[in-house]
Amino acid sequence: MALYLLDTHTLSRLMREPGGAIDRRIAAVGAASVATSPVVAGELRFGAHRSGHAALIARVDQLLARLTVVPIDDAVARSYAGVRRALERAGTPIGPNDLWIAAQALADQRVVVTGNVREFQRVVGLDVEDWREA
Repeated sequence: MALYLLDTHTLSRLMREPGGAIDRRIAAVGAASVATSPVVAGELRFGAHRSGHAALIARVDQLLARLTVVPIDDAVARSYAGVRRALERAGTPIGPNDLWIAAQALADQRVVVTGNVREFQRVVGLDVEDWREA
């Protein structure tokens, strides 16, 4: 059974389109195989708090309560170091939060689910899927 790590782009889309393609895909693969990163949780919470809308903050809280937030551990930190060095050597860096998400997916043997496929495809060995069309 494949395991998936949903990024910020995917979860934002899920919030905008409840019952849409991403929800259908989660149902198809099984909710137990889907998780997110504390980096993503932080990005979503920051965006909600920055908006100042209590309803959005509550929606983010509800969404994250439905998901497993996989902790970052030393295996992820080791993966981060290797991925960052490889990307620097190749001259193809990615954003710092995406780097942590990619490192976590590699360490935990998960597929990154994103609408930002081009960014994540720079990471050698990382499986990437886009669930916007299901």
